[in-house]
This record gives sequence, structure tokens and C-alpha cells, in this order.
Amino acid sequence: MQNIRCIAIDDELLALDVMADYIQKVPFLELVRTFDNVLEALPLVESGQVDLVFLDIQMPQLTGMQFLRLIHGKVRTILTTAYPQYALDSYDHDVIDYLLKPIAFDRFYKSVQKAAAILRPHQAALIAERTIPADPPAFIFVKTDSRMVKVMLSEILYVEGLKDYIAIHTPAEKIITLQNMKRMEVILPPPRFARVHKSYLVSLEKIDSIERNRLFIGEDVIPVGETYRDAFFRLIEHS
Repeated sequence: MQNIRCIAIDDELLALDVMADYIQKVPFLELVRTFDNVLEALPLVESGQVDLVFLDIQMPQLTGMQFLRLIHGKVRTILTTAYPQYALDSYDHDVIDYLLKPIAFDRFYKSVQKAAAILRPHQAALIAERTIPADPPAFIFVKTDSRMVKVMLSEILYVEGLKDYIAIHTPAEKIITLQNMKRMEVILPPPRFARVHKSYLVSLEKIDSIERNRLFIGEDVIPVGETYRDAFFRLIEHS
């Protein structure tokens, strides 16, 4: 099978490390190089040695959208960004997919399967039969202020919705990030995590006790909403 040759471009080094790690976990992808400067990636793209680019949008010197206009469709692209407002504009440039940070590995894998169906159509059936590789990441990266923060899944107590933001509670700190609960529910799926309320997503292993429509994690009391109650208790019974 001919591998898909990839590069990743992101000015945030931690996000770039995550993307490189994801690419290297997928058997049909080949990581050619990573770039934290979009201008440095242009010659390699122009040379035709790259099949697929994982491209951040918000970067200094040259934005991802400007990069797309420069390459004129010479290479297929998957956008990686923390900003959903660019999604519609991106499809004018025939991007394969649009991944919102923090990116869960299973969502990344679905995206590269889609890329494989386009770039290696004669191999698509074989690729589609492959399951997600073992050993999914034990952490996520979330954007807070101007940096990406690594959060170990084993450290998460619960996630709290705060209107346009969320707070990830760990024993050591409370991490505030611009994200929404629906997105975190995808990134932190059952059976390890469960949505128990419109404003709360909890780690099942961190629950100390449950009393009626409340659960206790250390000294914190988390309400269990009626909408989520039945599914939550079914999950508890089978855990």
C-alpha cells in the first residue's frame, strides 16, 4: 500500500507535537516533516513531494487561508483550528475536512480515512476495514489564553460548562478554555466519562458517591439532570 505523505503546519509547538503523534499512529500515513512557520512549508508543497497538509489557520506572517490561495489546489488539505467561524470559507478551497481543537484521535482518524478515499481510491476499501489503532492518547491539549495546555485524562475530575467557555477541573487546578460541552462530550466519551447535566461532564472513576440526583467528587457536588439521568445510571450499572 502506498502511504499518504503528510506535513503538519502549526505555530503552536504543542499542537504540532500532538498532530505529529497522531499521524505516526496511523499505518497508511507517512509524516514527512512538521513546520511551525508556514512560509518554510511552501517549497516542499510546490515540489510535489506532499500528498496531504494538516494546516492551522491562525498563524503569523501568513494565515492558513492565505496559504490555501497560494498553493492553488496543488495539495489536499485538512484544516486544524480552534476557530469554527472559518468553516464555510474553507470549503471554497476544497479542503477535505475541518478539525476543531482540541482534536480527539477518533475524529482525526475518521478525517484521514476520508482523505484516503480521495487520495488513494483504489486502496480505500482496505483502509476502511482497518480499525482505529490501539493505544489512543492518554491526554488532550486545550487552548487557554495564548498557549496549549496538556491535560491528562486520568487527572480530569469533571468538566463544567460556563456559557461560551468550559472549566476542566483537576486536583491541581481549574483550566478555562474556549470550548463547548457538546464538543467535549465527543472528546471525552463513555465509558470513561459521562454527561450528567447540561453543564457537567464527569469522570466515572472520580465519583465518590451518588445520592438521588446528586453525585459527589471530593467536596464538589454535581447535579444529575433529568435529561441525562437514565443514560447515566445505565452506564453506572454496566461499568
